[in-house]
Parts: sequence; structure tokens; C-alpha cells
Amino acid sequence: MAMIDMLQVLLYAATLIVLAPPLGRFLANVFEGRKTFLHRPFGWVERVIYKSAGVNPQQEMHWKQYTGAVIWFNLFGFLIVFVLQLVQAWLPLNPQHVANTSCHLAFNTAVSFVTNTNWQSYAGESTPPECFR
Repeated sequence: MAMIDMLQVLLYAATLIVLAPPLGRFLANVFEGRKTFLHRPFGWVERVIYKSAGVNPQQEMHWKQYTGAVIWFNLFGFLIVFVLQLVQAWLPLNPQHVANTSCHLAFNTAVSFVTNTNWQSYAGESTPPECFR
């Protein structure tokens, strides 16, 4: 292993050791419901999200609520990935002008991401055309 590699490993380990205690204290405060330094600048965002989602932060979810939340989250995640792949040719920041994927391939990839299998039958740089071209 080269000297630069050893230095990178040591720097990474030192950073973890230095940051672990303050991050642990911060997370403990968050999970115990105590205010942190982020409550003042971002507390309003949290309250808006809770209000729009109908969440009471003082009440725990029972299993039916949790199951429903997971299903809805995965459904929205599926739809976002599916639609992004169907319209990727028209999205900004597409300098290589990658074409849209086919409908069945977009469906397959979106399902694989939602189910966390991450199986893909294409290379992102060479997507097959069709569907909405």
C-alpha cells in the first residue's frame, strides 16, 4: 500500500474518531426529543412537513400506520423513478442527449430500486430508445 493510501486511511479513521462523540450526542438529543442547534433555523420546515403529512410528533405509529407509510413511500418512489426514466431525454443537464428508456425497462428498473434489488439490465450511458421518443 502506498504512503498516500495509508495517509488517507489514517485521515479517515481520525475524522471518524473525532466526529463520533459530537454526532452521537446530537443524535441522542434528536431521538430523546430535546432541542438542538438546528431547531431554530429548520424547526419550521419540520412543523410544515408534519402538518402537511398529518403526523403528530408526540404520538408513535402503530403497525398499521407504519405499514401504510412504507407502502405509500415506496409507491411514490416507484412513480418518481419510473417517470424520470421515461422523460430523461427532455430533462435538463443531459449533455450526452441520452434517450428515454422503453416503458418495460423503466418499469423493471423502478421496481428493482423500490424492492432494493437494484438489478439493472442496461448501462446508463447506452439506454435503448423508444417509448416516448
